Amino acid sequence: MSVAAAKGADSVEDPYLWLEDVQGAKALAWVGQQNARSTRMLKTHPDYHGDYDALLNIMDATDRIPDGDVSHRYVFDYWQDTTHPKGIWRRTTIADYAAPKPHWEVLLDVDKLSADEKENWVWKGAACSPSLKSCLLELSRGGGDAATVREFDLATKAAVKDGFALEEAKSNIAWLDDDTVLFGSDFGPGSLTTSGYPCIVKQWKRGTRVTAAKTIFEGAPSDVMVRAFHYPSIDAAIVARGLTFFTAEYFCIRPDGSVTKLPMPLDAELKGAQGGSLIFSIRESWTPPGGAHISEGSLIALPVEPFLIEMAAKYQVIYTPDGRSSVGDVATCRDAMFATVLRDVVGTVHRLEPRADGSWSDHELALPPDGAVGIVSANQWGPEAYFKFESFTTPPTLYFHDGATPRPIKSLPPRFDASNLVTEQFFATSNDGTQVPYFITRQRGSRGSRPTVLDGYGGFEVSKTPGYSIAVGKLWLESGGIWVVANVRGGGEYGPAWHQAALKENRQRAFDDFVAVARDLVARGITEARQLGIMGRSNGGLLVSTVMTQHPNLFGAVVCQVPLIDMVRYTQIGAGSSWRAEYGDPAIAEQRAYILKYSPYQNVHRGQAYPPVLFMTTTTDDRVTPVHARKMMARMEEQGHEALFYENTDGGHGAAADHKQAAEMWAMSFVFLKQKLTSKRHWPLA
Repeated sequence: MSVAAAKGADSVEDPYLWLEDVQGAKALAWVGQQNARSTRMLKTHPDYHGDYDALLNIMDATDRIPDGDVSHRYVFDYWQDTTHPKGIWRRTTIADYAAPKPHWEVLLDVDKLSADEKENWVWKGAACSPSLKSCLLELSRGGGDAATVREFDLATKAAVKDGFALEEAKSNIAWLDDDTVLFGSDFGPGSLTTSGYPCIVKQWKRGTRVTAAKTIFEGAPSDVMVRAFHYPSIDAAIVARGLTFFTAEYFCIRPDGSVTKLPMPLDAELKGAQGGSLIFSIRESWTPPGGAHISEGSLIALPVEPFLIEMAAKYQVIYTPDGRSSVGDVATCRDAMFATVLRDVVGTVHRLEPRADGSWSDHELALPPDGAVGIVSANQWGPEAYFKFESFTTPPTLYFHDGATPRPIKSLPPRFDASNLVTEQFFATSNDGTQVPYFITRQRGSRGSRPTVLDGYGGFEVSKTPGYSIAVGKLWLESGGIWVVANVRGGGEYGPAWHQAALKENRQRAFDDFVAVARDLVARGITEARQLGIMGRSNGGLLVSTVMTQHPNLFGAVVCQVPLIDMVRYTQIGAGSSWRAEYGDPAIAEQRAYILKYSPYQNVHRGQAYPPVLFMTTTTDDRVTPVHARKMMARMEEQGHEALFYENTDGGHGAAADHKQAAEMWAMSFVFLKQKLTSKRHWPLA
């Protein structure tokens, strides 16, 4: 019987609610004390400064691949390096981007802007107008999700006088045309959902005050979020009313103001538009009225104009995955759409095009096998698209596609020695018999138990694919450690059913899957409990902190980054209210009961031995917030457990606002793992 099953909790009043005052003087003083202790313990380790310097040098290297966003005839890029730690926003032509050293035109220097305005600006993105005359820039103070919006003229490289601008909030904004935007923001009482996101969409005309913007759609405070979209090929605004994190209603709003609800199931997710059709995926199988059965995970096209004119839906099935595959990212260019497809967690890219008869062609693009493929960008105004291939041991290569066979145009030089590394895929058997895939990367010919780190996520349909991690490779694999990635239920590796299998009352399945992988590693002789570390971020932080409390004897160390942990109060912290569809609602007695069975904060106990743990978070994380990690650290410290805590000031939920902060976070994490999992007998391999 697990520790969590043997001991219930929730009978004691929470003594650490004061740590939920994120910017409170008392809480920040506590943070300062914890940071000083962790700095003493980790940054004085002989490996720390070498690891930090090596990682920072790589992150600042000028031969990195600039991941551009293609629009019209340009590629836009946000770039950080040692000269520009906050970054510059720049562009070049599509043709020049393919050159080894493109001629970049700098549009905005975020470091200079921050200095001039005496603000700690962190870049959050840009959306450009249909004519490419101006763009809407999002800048956050410290890196949180709440951001300001300002209109920026691409010719003058300055803010547009009396242009579109929004104060700091969790806003969303999109161009309708060059002189009109659709947006939601904090308009005062009644304008936000209980999750803290907009529930009203307004249309704002250039030359008018924001207070004169016209409301075109209004949701309810109980919704997660309401937001608007516009696509060049469709003469209507599209509004998504998010009822839960995974369900939504969609509406077309015509130029005359008429509103039409689209006939899609609630579990449909809008992926984009191609031609005159909206592209959706569906999470559950569905039989449209008068139509044929459509399998779960399928991509569907809904031609908008015929529907709006005839009021009769004409669905077109574009792609249907089988039981071993799933659709991942979707992007559209002017002439086609692209979808990444995972098969046993290995990726491909499909080009999908509408035919004259309403059917769609399907062509798998010629990209390397046995790795992760991603859609970097696709041009809604042209035929161009960019893809990236990588694996655990293969650096990313960028491919250009304009209708012909994709061709490589840029490759990242190796950042660590992978010449003797090998990646294998195994399957572990979970408690209910489910086969759970996992990847293991290690030195070729490695024998005997070795220091190992197991990483996982298991939530929100997020798939853990074979990506090239510089931090993992340089600080762990190169030294002889073993790296393992578990594809547990709750993720999207095998489509919607894989995710839904671990929702709400079935959350324990994700934890059981992760534990099954850990036990399989031990059973195969790859590692042993004292040498097995686990690592997770965000929902992955919930994963590792839960299995730590349920199976404390199975692990040698835990790194828990920007985590959820207090699941009894998560709906009252940050954006937690928006995740009820994933975890359940602790305000409902039945759901609170199953949440309490695993919630780490309520299931850590005095007198039980736990593996040493390092919590890492950021003050400016306004999504999960630092509250969970703070409270868990305080409780474990009070109970006498071995734990460290470090809270960065900036970075939001990404945990780092610049390369220095990212290098610091990863160097501290892997120094901690080396301290706890290794010994002279086992480390390093050589």
